[in-house]
Amino acid sequence: MEEIRVCPEHGFYRGELCICGYKGQQILNKEKVERLGRFISGILRHFPDKFNLEMDENGWVDFNSIVKIVSRKYRWANQWLIMAIVDSDQKTRYEIKEGKMRARYGHSVGVKLRDYLLSEEEVLYYGTGEEEAHRIMEIGLKPVNQTFVHLSTTVEKSEKVARFRTDNPVILEIDAKSARESGLRLIKANEYIVLAETVPPEFIIRTVKV
Repeated sequence: MEEIRVCPEHGFYRGELCICGYKGQQILNKEKVERLGRFISGILRHFPDKFNLEMDENGWVDFNSIVKIVSRKYRWANQWLIMAIVDSDQKTRYEIKEGKMRARYGHSVGVKLRDYLLSEEEVLYYGTGEEEAHRIMEIGLKPVNQTFVHLSTTVEKSEKVARFRTDNPVILEIDAKSARESGLRLIKANEYIVLAETVPPEFIIRTVKV
């Protein structure tokens, strides 16, 4: 986890130096970035009801309500620090628009995300362990503890995800074009992540051993 600083030209960024080489003023240290990030993630992905937070089917909640909840938990937090978390996040986990905020992926609550763009990739990837890969090839992919299956747009990204769970990742190649033509809804969460409610086994075309 990296600290967050601010550059007068490029805004919020993570790490020591901005892309322009400027060492901006630190506004959140590593510990506070992790604490604030985890709390926001929990609210927007897993337990909005715990805070009586109204969430629509696309995952949007009122931004001012989030600010109030966060500031009650952490007296040092405010709307600008929440915006810093969002703007500096290279994984684009969240977005703020028109007075609302949401997590872009990773939900365990029953969101539909109907306002997402459809994925146009012809091939997608899913990283897992060797034993699990055999099972998936037989029964397909279904979400576990999340609302959607998370697919990767590149082999490299799927491998990186898989290495959190195993030292010997296996990459499954998904025929996204055929899946989409069959009516499967594949939606684009960001540049590297595509979401699906399920992926039947007939669209998992081969394994790529890393």
